[in-house]
Amino acid sequence: MNTLGHIIKSLEVFFGCYSLLYIIIYCALGILSFIEIKKYYSTANFLHKDVIIKSNNAIGVSIIAPAYNEGLTIVSNAKSLLSQEYPKYEVIIINDGSTDDTLEKLIREFSLIKVDFYYQEKVKSAHIRGHYRSTNPIYNKLLIVDKENAKSKADACNAGVNSAKYSIFVCTDVDCILRRDTIAMLVKPFIESTRKVIATGAAIRISNSCEFKEGMLFRSHYPKNFFARFQELEYIRSFLYGRMAWSRLNGLLLVSGGLGMFDKKTVIEVGGYKKESLGEDMELITRMRQYMHLKKEKFAIKYIPESLCWTEGPSDSKIFLRQRVRWARGLIQNLFIHKKMIGNPKYGITGLVVLPYYILCEFIVPVLEVIGLIFILLDIFYFGLDYYFLFIISVSVYLFYTLVTLLSVYLDQSIKQYTNIKDIMTLIAMVFLEPFLYHPINIYASLKGYFHFIFNKEKSWGVMTRQGFNQSTQ
Repeated sequence: MNTLGHIIKSLEVFFGCYSLLYIIIYCALGILSFIEIKKYYSTANFLHKDVIIKSNNAIGVSIIAPAYNEGLTIVSNAKSLLSQEYPKYEVIIINDGSTDDTLEKLIREFSLIKVDFYYQEKVKSAHIRGHYRSTNPIYNKLLIVDKENAKSKADACNAGVNSAKYSIFVCTDVDCILRRDTIAMLVKPFIESTRKVIATGAAIRISNSCEFKEGMLFRSHYPKNFFARFQELEYIRSFLYGRMAWSRLNGLLLVSGGLGMFDKKTVIEVGGYKKESLGEDMELITRMRQYMHLKKEKFAIKYIPESLCWTEGPSDSKIFLRQRVRWARGLIQNLFIHKKMIGNPKYGITGLVVLPYYILCEFIVPVLEVIGLIFILLDIFYFGLDYYFLFIISVSVYLFYTLVTLLSVYLDQSIKQYTNIKDIMTLIAMVFLEPFLYHPINIYASLKGYFHFIFNKEKSWGVMTRQGFNQSTQ
């Protein structure tokens, strides 16, 4: 056997060992996720959300929602955010230098006037043009921050943090639909935990094809759009199977930018959101974890397995690829920025377990899949591949992949997210099609993102066009 043959055989051994390790890791995550979800629901009534909602001593919470050129839906979005069933909160909408009529519509609808506001720049943001409040007492919880655009959601979030009056804030997107009890559910870990909770998150759903009434979810449907369908499935798997397991281990490295609750003091101490970051949500959590480890202070980041937020997913290939390329770039950038933490016992579970996991099971997977495919083709054409062995391995990987997703769907449907049997059967059918139709697109986007990061290409988000929410008239 020549040198190339030895290389291929060595790679076969490597891929076999790696695949076994990957399966063991995901089996462990599945068990941990099941335990954490079971624990969550068994203790859900120890401190019922109604007690928090009716409390006279509730913790104050600021909702921060950046808006850029959202004139089409800004009024309904603002009213939705103002519909929380919580006694002590404010809604801060940051008009991030919109060039459309976003600010004008807000001023007209909510009777806003420019006010004197003590603004202290505790974390860096672009120039603030002014603050607006309503003359109508009904909207006394609403604050509008008008700022110059810095081409970064992170910069807008920092302006919101600087303007927030409460010690805890929720960061969301202005077009997200939140469940009415979102604040009450997210704040529970801050009250219950014996450790200092620095962030909480919850499951996010795709709003495409769902029906909404008066800014709230009216009827949930499985998306009809190709990309939205698979993204919904992907969200179910990542939130219920992955993040609940890491919540159990106190190893969460990502609280979604669409919905996350944070301890403001800690965020300010680490310098707020970094506008140069391509994945500002992951990078902030990594920096917060680093800070707490260095302080040697016990902390927790918790995840809730309930769906509290609905957001519109990309509906065409161009927007979808742009989103996924950016996510991939954000991942590799975050690992590069915090490379000194990797394997360093000074950073506890973050350095020894979490970051190595993201390298082995997230970052490197797309690269290995392509390398593996190339060497399989070389083996077929030059060395006579054992087709029976290839068939067994391929079927095993496929069945394991679908099993993980099916278990996630089972956990999701245990709370009856979809009541229509057609939606449920379509969801299950997509489980078996995903590896063939959707996964290769994600691999391509990831590799493109890595390439763009290495060669410093395309830093901007681009325009995210939206279809809007279906409004029920019933």
